Amino acid sequence: MKPNILVLCTGNSCRSQLLHGYLQQLLGDRAAVYSAGVEVHGVNPKAVQVMAEDGVDISRYTSNHVDEYAAVLFAYVLTVCDHAQEVCPVFPAAATQLHHNFPDPAKATGTPEEILGQFRAVRNQVKAYAQAFAGTYFGVGAAA
Repeated sequence: MKPNILVLCTGNSCRSQLLHGYLQQLLGDRAAVYSAGVEVHGVNPKAVQVMAEDGVDISRYTSNHVDEYAAVLFAYVLTVCDHAQEVCPVFPAAATQLHHNFPDPAKATGTPEEILGQFRAVRNQVKAYAQAFAGTYFGVGAAA
């Protein structure tokens, strides 16, 4: 049985969606990847755009509330912002819980190009994290 991975963020609109996309791409059928938020804000169109620029299609992803997955047994719970970690529901002790606080690109200010630049910067940070996670926990190289 393949392990379930939950990526958790505040609104399930940017950071968790980025990591969900990369983990899905890297792990394929080795794991079932879910993403959710402690709130639901909808998938950010700029997140979809910057992922498409890197060859990952998240355009059909949905923004889900963590409560929707209460019955799913997760092997890994990855929080990607401090707020989600602070208010994260309790998961079974068997779940490996990992945390990394990524900047929220949805809070970027400036010109449209500067804002897009922030989305790209966070995307690149998330991609590196996804590659490290896949390598450490699934033995999958960055070229997978």
